Amino acid sequence: MGSSLVPVIIALILLEIHKNSECHKIEVTPDPGTIVIFSKKAAQAVNCSVCTGEGPSQTCNSFLRLKEPQTTTVNFNCSQPGDVFTVEINQEIDCTDSSCNNIDAVHPDSTRFLEFTRTFTWDLKVPESKTFQLDFPAPGLRQIKPSEPCPNKHTYTLIAYQRTGPTSIGTFCQNGTISRIQVLHKGRVSLEVPKGTDLNPSDFKVSMGAETKVLVEVDSKLPRGQSSTDYFTPNYALGLFSDEKMKWNFAVEPMHNFSVLFQDYTAPECQKRALSLEYTLGDKTVLTKTLKDDQPANKQGDFSLALANCEQKRGTKGLSLNFKVSVFRSGSPYLCTVDLQNEEGLSLQIENKNPKSYCEMKMNSVVQEKIVVPVGTKADLSFLDCPVEELQLTGTKNIDCLTGSTCAVSGTTLTIPMLGSTLPAPLQQFTWLLRVPDQNTVDLTYPQGNLHQSVPEKECNERVSLLVSESDGSNIGQFCSFGKGAIQKIQIKANVSITAMPKSIKDLSQDKGPFLNITLSPEISENVVYSVSPLVLGTTYLATPNWPNGMNPSSSVTWIVNVPQEHRAELQFTNVSKPKCDTGHTTVEIQQLGSNGHSQSWREDQSVPNIVNQLESFYLNMSNCEPKSGSFAVLSKVTLLKETKNVLGIIFAVVGVLLILLIIALIVVCVICKKKKPKANRSSIVMPRGNALLPGNATFPKTRADNESHVYASIEDSKVYGHLLDKDQPAVESDNGAWSNGHQVDMYRPFTGPTDPTPVITESPVDYSLDRGEERGGDRSFLDPSSTFMPGRPRTPLISQSSLGFEDRRMVANELNTFKSFGDINAIRLSADESRLQPQSDSDSDLYTEPEYEETV
Repeated sequence: MGSSLVPVIIALILLEIHKNSECHKIEVTPDPGTIVIFSKKAAQAVNCSVCTGEGPSQTCNSFLRLKEPQTTTVNFNCSQPGDVFTVEINQEIDCTDSSCNNIDAVHPDSTRFLEFTRTFTWDLKVPESKTFQLDFPAPGLRQIKPSEPCPNKHTYTLIAYQRTGPTSIGTFCQNGTISRIQVLHKGRVSLEVPKGTDLNPSDFKVSMGAETKVLVEVDSKLPRGQSSTDYFTPNYALGLFSDEKMKWNFAVEPMHNFSVLFQDYTAPECQKRALSLEYTLGDKTVLTKTLKDDQPANKQGDFSLALANCEQKRGTKGLSLNFKVSVFRSGSPYLCTVDLQNEEGLSLQIENKNPKSYCEMKMNSVVQEKIVVPVGTKADLSFLDCPVEELQLTGTKNIDCLTGSTCAVSGTTLTIPMLGSTLPAPLQQFTWLLRVPDQNTVDLTYPQGNLHQSVPEKECNERVSLLVSESDGSNIGQFCSFGKGAIQKIQIKANVSITAMPKSIKDLSQDKGPFLNITLSPEISENVVYSVSPLVLGTTYLATPNWPNGMNPSSSVTWIVNVPQEHRAELQFTNVSKPKCDTGHTTVEIQQLGSNGHSQSWREDQSVPNIVNQLESFYLNMSNCEPKSGSFAVLSKVTLLKETKNVLGIIFAVVGVLLILLIIALIVVCVICKKKKPKANRSSIVMPRGNALLPGNATFPKTRADNESHVYASIEDSKVYGHLLDKDQPAVESDNGAWSNGHQVDMYRPFTGPTDPTPVITESPVDYSLDRGEERGGDRSFLDPSSTFMPGRPRTPLISQSSLGFEDRRMVANELNTFKSFGDINAIRLSADESRLQPQSDSDSDLYTEPEYEETV
């Protein structure tokens, strides 16, 4: 039984030895000038060693120092060497033989030895009478008590090596007021980081300082605003050595006061000389104090504190001091109270636009970088050294709507509420946040006209401009209440943010609105819809949302453009930016309003025409794709032009109607004039020695021999014997002719002349001229036969043959009006118009004076 257990025990021992020898192995390559040290933690009883080498040459120990810049395999014969060993990475910076100027103390790779607690050390050395200077970048270091941990687990320790022994200058954490430390002659800087913590070092610079007799000198830059910072003397726990000196230099911001308070101290037992405590203020004033005195308070400017220990008795505890420097603002603050308890959904924000200024803002006695007064609260505000021009006051009003039936948004008019006159700055921005239920659309209209979208070609210069954005923060556009705006309505299918900003005024409180009317309508398919009435005189610009940046992916916008009658719209695409689409296509589509027929559309891979003419109202729709690169943005403009074709047609139609009316009027006037014109009875005149002259004409168109004016086809009996039947006619002499119906007619005589149809005239033609009757003082229509014929001749009217007053030249002057011959009627045609003369009643003859002819021989 016992013999059987021996092999098992031996196997277990060998297995344990193998596990311990091959448990953990790493490769280490020190940087040039760097030493890597593995050391066992104190009070560690675990049997774990660090080994180098292989086989029989392997050596194991509790301490390993690697200096050569070559790769070394390091083995640990335990499973968790990080719990037993620590790693120190040491660098030496020696400035005794050469000058050191801003040498970077660089930390090694942060991923190395992550499973160990790491300590990075820098050994610094300068000539004995000089100091080495450590400059820490902002935000600097903060001194803590030795037992106090750092928040980020990065703990710095500074040690000075003196003849009396090492002195701990202090323990520090990152993010503090200490920007520089100078240490006499020789010292060490160490940074300890626990295992498993990533290295986040605060690199510092090393240089040689000036000669001094002070052990350590600390420079601290106190922060702006209110703060309190603790400082400790070297060897705080044990006390400062005899005759040691140190100094603190404090930089205080302008418009700030400081106070020094000793919180805890241990006074030494002095054997020689007294403890010295001196303050040097910014104006070179020196204040000497003791540990028990009141320290400087409510002072301004930079200052320094110099501390010199006495020669203390041996075996007694040395000087230890913990003091606090408090900084606070000087001057009298401006106080005001903001009460938003009665304003539903209203909040205020106040921000300092100049971070370099010395403005100090407080809300309810708490310093704030930015003051936010929440909805429905009341707050006391304080402003110290805050110029008005450096403060920005903004307001926000939430208008929420959860149900469409009782929505407070619909019918709302956007106005700026009263904010009070005690605020320290003018209102520079006011935002309305509209939250509407799903499946609803927000309609925006201007109460007093139309809106104008601001574009570089035509920017808003009104008192107030309105920035309209969607709920995701993407801008739709900047609008204003332009005097000649074209946008009647904006419809947005999302929650909306509307921000009012002053343009020509400095305070929005000077123009409280109303700015916009808000109503709700059913959900639309597009993201944004504009209703546009283009300007009759001028140009209307249409810009895609977020112009000049691109539209949101997979979003769309529509303009409903109303073209007035007798006009046509000239749509011009002035600036088009096209993306490279990953999914889908961008489209630009134009379709007449109310028409489901043909439409014009273009994609991103097609060329958009420069100008498109529209004769009627139309839709303009643009939609974006999922861009792979680039953006989709379009700027277009609409110009209204008079429709020239319709105008010319109307003009021609009106002119034609007027011409027709004019012609009809002329015809009517001519007919009336002809009816009213007197019908003059023309007389046939026998002129045996010449040709007859027609009144108003120079000569007859034909001679008497050439015309048939004296020929009668027949003679009515009433004309021949009418005078015998008229009992009322007076008797006349035979040589003066006879009368019939008031007309003097010729008497019949036998015709003894030639029987040819055309009588022969033997006399030579004689021209006759027209005498206008000067003795009457005016024109006469007819000639006077008594003054032209010897003897007197009967008057023969120049009328148509069919007229009752027609006289035939063949008649002789007898009572029976017989003919001279039996030939054909030889009528005398005095003019071409005679054929158009109509028979007239006797009243016509009596009404008008007959024209008379005179013969000129």
